[in-house]
Amino acid sequence: MKDAPKGKIKIVKAFRELLNDKNFNSITTAETAKTAGVTEGLIYKYFKDKRALLYEVLREHYEKFLIQIEKDLLGIEGASKKLKTIITSSLQSYANHRVFARIVMLEARNSEDYFDSSAYKLVQRYNQIILEIIEEGKANGEIREDIDSSYIRHAIFGSIEHACLKGAIFEQTLSSFAISENIYRILFEGITQGTSNNYNFD
Repeated sequence: MKDAPKGKIKIVKAFRELLNDKNFNSITTAETAKTAGVTEGLIYKYFKDKRALLYEVLREHYEKFLIQIEKDLLGIEGASKKLKTIITSSLQSYANHRVFARIVMLEARNSEDYFDSSAYKLVQRYNQIILEIIEEGKANGEIREDIDSSYIRHAIFGSIEHACLKGAIFEQTLSSFAISENIYRILFEGITQGTSNNYNFD
């Protein structure tokens, strides 16, 4: 966003700052304009409403998050190690940016237009990265081929978010590496004792 108009940059920065101390619904466009040092009308020049401004803040966050994910994956060999890296990186992101974790899990998804936003397109890219790694694992024999890849991704994504939910709401400290290890072991070792997991559920 460095090439965006200065007024737009100031608005997004001000809104991001306000989100650190207040929830989304309690922030007004008038308050945002005052914090940014611009007129309220300027906000509507760049954003159709307050929620569109929220999505812009989230888009910037996701862009940085994806850049970090790609850096963390550099030099990592094997699907299982890549998935563990993504799990750990995602948990660290939630732990270090709890305001964004709260917004994503509790506020953004409550609106249908979130799923048409540029922010959500980056979430889809994150999901695609996970799917590609799962497919890589199936191809090289690390991951079972008889489980739908999308369900494996759901298990990873859901585990990460559920593990972070309470911390995001109550601002509790998250142990990223401990949580990551547990999620990884559940996914790759299972929860049953013994070596045979060939159960028939029919």
